[in-house]
Amino acid sequence: MSIYLLEVGTEELPYKFIPQAIEQLNNNFTNFLNDNKVKFSDIKVYATPRRLAVIIDGLETKTADEEKIVKGPIKNVAFDENGNLTKAGEGFARKNNLTKEDLYIEDNYVHAKIVVKGKSISELLQENVPSIFMKLQGAHFMRWGYNEAKFSRPIKWIVSILDNEEVKIKIIDKESSKYSRGHRFDKQEVLIDNPANYLEIMRGVKVIADQNERKQIIVEKAKEEASKIGAKPYYTDDLLEEVTFITEYPVPAMCEFDPRYLDIPEEVTVTVMAVHQRYFALYKDGKLTNKFITMTNYLGDEFENIKAGNVRVIKARLDDAVFFFNEDTKKPLIDYVESLKGVTFQKGMGTMFDKTQRLITLSNSIAKDLKVESKDIKRTANLCKADLTTNLVFEFTELQGFIGADYARVSGENEKVVQGIKEHYFPLNAEEDTAKGIEGQIVGIADKIDTVCAVFAAGKKPTGSSDPLGVRRAALGVIRTILDSGLKIDIDKYIKESLKYLPLQRDCADEVNEFFVQRMIIFLSDKYNKQVLEACSAKNPLVDIADYVKRVDLVQNLNSPELIENANRVIRILKETSDDKVNESFFKEPVESSLYKEIQGVKETDNYSSYLASLEKLNPTVTKFFEDVLVMDKDENVKKNRIALLTLLKNKYDYLTDFSKI
Repeated sequence: MSIYLLEVGTEELPYKFIPQAIEQLNNNFTNFLNDNKVKFSDIKVYATPRRLAVIIDGLETKTADEEKIVKGPIKNVAFDENGNLTKAGEGFARKNNLTKEDLYIEDNYVHAKIVVKGKSISELLQENVPSIFMKLQGAHFMRWGYNEAKFSRPIKWIVSILDNEEVKIKIIDKESSKYSRGHRFDKQEVLIDNPANYLEIMRGVKVIADQNERKQIIVEKAKEEASKIGAKPYYTDDLLEEVTFITEYPVPAMCEFDPRYLDIPEEVTVTVMAVHQRYFALYKDGKLTNKFITMTNYLGDEFENIKAGNVRVIKARLDDAVFFFNEDTKKPLIDYVESLKGVTFQKGMGTMFDKTQRLITLSNSIAKDLKVESKDIKRTANLCKADLTTNLVFEFTELQGFIGADYARVSGENEKVVQGIKEHYFPLNAEEDTAKGIEGQIVGIADKIDTVCAVFAAGKKPTGSSDPLGVRRAALGVIRTILDSGLKIDIDKYIKESLKYLPLQRDCADEVNEFFVQRMIIFLSDKYNKQVLEACSAKNPLVDIADYVKRVDLVQNLNSPELIENANRVIRILKETSDDKVNESFFKEPVESSLYKEIQGVKETDNYSSYLASLEKLNPTVTKFFEDVLVMDKDENVKKNRIALLTLLKNKYDYLTDFSKI
C-alpha cells in the first residue's frame, strides 16, 4: 500500500475560504478514487493560510484490470451476406484490438468482451490531480499574472509525492517538486522525503499543518498566558476558527489598553476585541479586564512593536465606541423610537416603527392569554428596536439588543424591561440560551412570528439556498423558547393574528403553520423518531407544543401491538369518516352496544398515560367487534351506523396520534 501527498502553497488565503477548501478537497479526492475504483484507507486534508495539503493513505499501487462488454454495429452492418466483416465491422474490431473470433451477436448487435488494463496509481494521480484541485470553488476567484485559470490566490509552490517518489504535476503555471516551505520567518526550502513524515517535518520548520492541532494549541496557549494574571480567555467558535486559519504557528502576546474603556458597555469592548480585531478578551473573577491576548504568527522574542501596534488599533476602535456611546446617551432610549419611521423593515411590510406597533399589539395579546402583567411587556415591545437608529448599533450591528439594553439602563428603565430588550433576540443561534425573563420571552416570540409571517406574506418563503431574514432560525427560536420556558402558547392563533396586522395581506396561514411544524420536527428528531413526530403532528401541534411533546414521548415508547393493529384496522376500513350520530336502535350484535358504551367512557385528558390505558382497555371489545360484525352490512342503515361507530372510535385513537404512521 502507498501514501500520497499533495501540498499546494499559496499567498495568504482568505480565512473564510479555507474551511470550504478542506471540505471540497476531501469530497473531490474521495469521489475521484471511488469513481476510478481505487482502494484507499484514509484521506486527510490539512490547511494553513499559506498551504492546502491532502494526504491519502492505504492506496493500492495499481487499479485492477476490468472486464467490459462493448457493443458494436448492428449485425447486418458489421457482417456481409457471406459472414465476413465489413469495413464497419473491421473498424470496430480494430478499435478494440479484437479479431473476428472475439465478436458475438446478441439482440442482433455485435458485442465483445474486452479487458481494460489497470493503471498505476502514479499515472492516475498525474493525469487527474491538477483538474481535481482546480475544481475548488470560492468567492472572489480571479486570474493572476498572465494565466487564464482562476484561483483564490497565486500559487507559489507544489509538492506531489507518492511514497518517496515525485509524481510530476503542473497546476496553472507551477510545477511540482519535493520541496515545501516553512514558516515565512523560518527555512524556505524543506525536503519532504515521505508523505508519512509531512506533519513532523513541517512542525520542525514552525508550521503546524494540522488545523485541529493548531486550534487546540491556540486554546491551550491562550489559557496558559491568561493564567499568568489569574484570568480566563473569552472566545467563541467563530473567533477560534478565524484565528486558526490566519496563523501557521500561533504565539500569544498579552496586551493592555487604558482602563477607562471599561466604562462603555462590556459587549462593545468584547466585540471590538473578538469580532473586529480577533483578540481574546480576558476575564478575572467574572469581570472584564483591560488586558487581551492576540495570537501572532511571529517567530522571535521582540514583541514590543507587535503589542504597541495592536494597542494602537484597538484604542482607535474604542475611541470611536466611546464617542458614539456619549453621543447616543445624550437622550433617553424612548426618543429613538420615532426615528424608526425612517428604517424600512422589508419591502411592502412598512418600517421598523410599524413593526414595533405590531409587536406591542401581539405581545399584549400573548400576555393576556398567559395571564401575565403586561405593563413591562408593552414597554419592552415599544423599546426593543429603538437602538437600531443609534450610532453605536450602526457601527456594531451585531450588538443590537445588547446596546438597547445598556441604553435602557442608562435611561432609567425598569430592570425587567432592560433584560427583555436584550433577551427578545434570544436564542442568537441553535446552541445559545433562550430568554429567561417573561418580557424577553413574549416579545421575542411576537417578534419572530411577525418576521416569519411577513416573509411568507411577501411571497419570499425560504428555499434550499436562501433564508430571508433568517426565518428558519426565527421559527426555531419560538419553538425553543416555548419548550425551555414551559409556556402554553397557541402559535397557530398568533400566526393568524400576526398576518392580519401586516400591510400586505395574503392568506398563507397554513403555509406558515406547516413551516413551523417542519422546523419543530427537524429540531426534535435528534431525540425522537421522525416517524413518531410526523404521526403525532396530525393533530395541530402548534396549539400547545409542550402537550405535543408529551404525546410524542409516550408514543415513542409505546409497546402495544394489539392497540396499533386495532387502530390501523379501523383506519383501513374507514375510507371516509362519517358525520352521522350513532343510533343504538340499529345495533344488531351485543358487541356493538358494548363497544359504544366503552368508547363513551374514554375521556380526553392531557394525562396521556391514563388515556393510553383507557384505549388499551378497549382492545378485547374491538377485537371481538371485528370477529362478530361485518361492517359493510347489506342493510344500509346498519352499515352507516357501524361506520359512525368506528368513526367515533377512530377519533379516540386520533386524539393520541395517527396510528397509520406508526
